[in-house]
Amino acid sequence: MEFFDVIKRRGSYRGEFESSSISPEDLKIILDAGICAPSGYNLQTTTFYAVKDGETRKKLAEIFPTEATQSAPAIIVVTSKCIHAGDYNLEFEIEDYAASTENIMLAITAMGYAGVWMDGMMKFEGNIDKVRKLLNINCEETPRTIIPFGKPKSMVIQKEKKVFSERVHII
Repeated sequence: MEFFDVIKRRGSYRGEFESSSISPEDLKIILDAGICAPSGYNLQTTTFYAVKDGETRKKLAEIFPTEATQSAPAIIVVTSKCIHAGDYNLEFEIEDYAASTENIMLAITAMGYAGVWMDGMMKFEGNIDKVRKLLNINCEETPRTIIPFGKPKSMVIQKEKKVFSERVHII
């Protein structure tokens, strides 16, 4: 798929997925897209947990009870570490996880899959700790989002965006 088509087609798919699995090769390509994302000071603060195991996916779906989590053949959990660097002791974990997650979402779309970036529910009381415990994630990493994905059962539609002139100012 051509790059700009991928951008226009990428949408948040919250519906049911087909029962087909994700091949190891496709999963590696998608995760590599996350690894290739830019990272502040090149600290590479993100880590990815690809959950394909049915029982573990079911437990994630109990924490995040949506149609997407309940039917996705794979769920990626993106974590980040808070690392300070440089002369001004800066940290970029939020930017790093967001860039990695968007790269993953674009890769998912380019490969004919669909998914949804779910960080809102991660912020609900206790969900970070539940995910950390379920996946045995150490306390230095913060689970930031989950991305359930697979072959969509229905069409993915990108929500309407505000008009260009409302959001862009060329000076």
